[in-house]
Amino acid sequence: MTTATSRHVAIIGAGAVGVVSAIEALRDGHRVTLIDPGEPGGEQAASYGNAGWLSSHSVIPPSEPGVWKKVPGYLMDPLGPLAIRWSYLPKVLPWLVQYLLSGWTEARVEKTAWALRDLLKDAPKLHKVLADEAGVSELIERNGVMHVYPSRAPFDGDLGWRIRKRVGIQWLELNADEMRQREPDLDPRYTFGVLVEEAGRCRNPGGYVAALAAHAMAQGAEIVKAHAKGFRIDNGKLVSVITDSGEISCDAAVIAAGARSKALAASIGDPLPLETERGYHVMITDPGTGPRTSMMASDAKMVINWTDKGLRAAGQVEFAGVDAAPNWKRAEILRENLIGMFPKLPKSISPDRIKVWLGHRPSMPDGRPCIGHARATRDIVYAFGHGHVGLVGSARTGRLVAQLVSGRDPEIPLAPFAPTRFL
Repeated sequence: MTTATSRHVAIIGAGAVGVVSAIEALRDGHRVTLIDPGEPGGEQAASYGNAGWLSSHSVIPPSEPGVWKKVPGYLMDPLGPLAIRWSYLPKVLPWLVQYLLSGWTEARVEKTAWALRDLLKDAPKLHKVLADEAGVSELIERNGVMHVYPSRAPFDGDLGWRIRKRVGIQWLELNADEMRQREPDLDPRYTFGVLVEEAGRCRNPGGYVAALAAHAMAQGAEIVKAHAKGFRIDNGKLVSVITDSGEISCDAAVIAAGARSKALAASIGDPLPLETERGYHVMITDPGTGPRTSMMASDAKMVINWTDKGLRAAGQVEFAGVDAAPNWKRAEILRENLIGMFPKLPKSISPDRIKVWLGHRPSMPDGRPCIGHARATRDIVYAFGHGHVGLVGSARTGRLVAQLVSGRDPEIPLAPFAPTRFL
């Protein structure tokens, strides 16, 4: 059912943010065309390889005070949890400077935490509603996630948890005995845990995004398989999206193309500092053991989550550009860390039961996505740069996109996410 203010909205990108934006725009009575060269939820998509956490407490940006001291290590260790390839350093340096400055003081980190709390609060609940509507309610679970530590000391020394408390996040602290009761197969070197009960998980991120896209199509959305190249704008009004297979007429557009959003924004005069963080995962089918609750290991810097296709360990950050060859040793490190966490895992697993993956997180240097209007025309809305919170943040981002397209007041303050903060 269309309304008097119905628009034809072209949404560029059929990842998590794009498909939720499509559903919410349809809910507002708009006509929607999704533009993406790949299959929604396919292996090429960042959402496919997501760790599967719906971590509404992921409000701390990657950069914190003092992180600049670690940059030499990032350059020297190509297999560390965060690595920068030397060949890519000149290109990533301007972004890296902004990244370091954004977390230079505790006050700056806390400012981002408050903004991200608004974006992520109630995310598991919002995703549950979407999953129910799409007929895949079993893919979203709201049963908490756990952080595990070798001792309490690193938790006590972590600025992030102090700030989480200030922004209203609550958790349950577990001693060694309570950890053993909850996670009997976890290596006993972990003696302290934090259970964040408000968080949730997705059992199949790629399948979930594919189901949401199918739901959007069932509600009337059209999907065009094409590469978006730019826009035709006439006197400040959007006329069409230009693709490699022709123009698509529309009077509103959303850029939700993940790591590929940078060129589209630049084409209309907004040179935004979007960078790609290359993330890896390893997945083992029928491992025979693993966590009862999805968890993050503080020492390994990775998330372990059961999916419908196997036990997934995801993490690692690498700056090397979109087109650089993968370094599969990084995925091997994830597997070794997984075995170190769960000693009952077989040391030798046949290759057909191990799947590795590399994808591209679209990241802004301050850890906050860009959500707002383009400067060239208010007919174009930006919704990209979510970094490590793309899947969890997609539910509310889609609602915000629909509110901007429809000319309604956004449900949270958008000033912290304004693209103009970089321009």
